[in-house]
This record gives sequence, structure tokens and C-alpha cells, in this order.
Amino acid sequence: MLLGISNGLVIGMGLGVVFFGLICIIILITIMGKVINLLVKDKPAEPVKAAPVMAPAPAASTNEIPNRPEFVAAVSAAIAEELGTDINKIQIVSIKKI
Repeated sequence: MLLGISNGLVIGMGLGVVFFGLICIIILITIMGKVINLLVKDKPAEPVKAAPVMAPAPAASTNEIPNRPEFVAAVSAAIAEELGTDINKIQIVSIKKI
């Protein structure tokens, strides 16, 4: 033993310093939170206005997919990524809206 310091004392001091530091951090955060709450004036929340009810736009067809080329490109890219292959090796025969 060097200078009569035991291993238990070193471990105990280390744990004590860590927990003392954590307790100090908790106290500082609590104090800072209270100070900031005093400085910031809370405004009462305005009531949320309901959105006006609008009639849905008539759909041309139930099976029509808007922006079909973009949709096909996105589906192709997702399938190619999942399979780990090139997008040129994928052939999509049909896409149906469910």
C-alpha cells in the first residue's frame, strides 16, 4: 500500500464525488428552471379554431393514383433498396390502389 490509502477508500471517494456532482447538477437545474419560469411570462393559449368543413373534391376514379409516375418511381426505389439490387432489374407489371 502506497501511503496507507486503501482501495476501498479510493472507490468510496470516487463514488462520493460522482454522486455529489450529480446532486449539484440537479439542484442547479431546478434553480435555473424556477428563475426562467419567473422571467418568462406565460401567455394564455388562444383557443384553437375549428377548420371549416369543406366538401371533398369529387374523385375522377376510385382506382386512379395521383402523380402516378412519381409513385411508381418511389415504389421501384423502395423495392430495389429492400432487395439490394439495381432499379433497372425490377419490372413492375401493375399497381392497383387498394
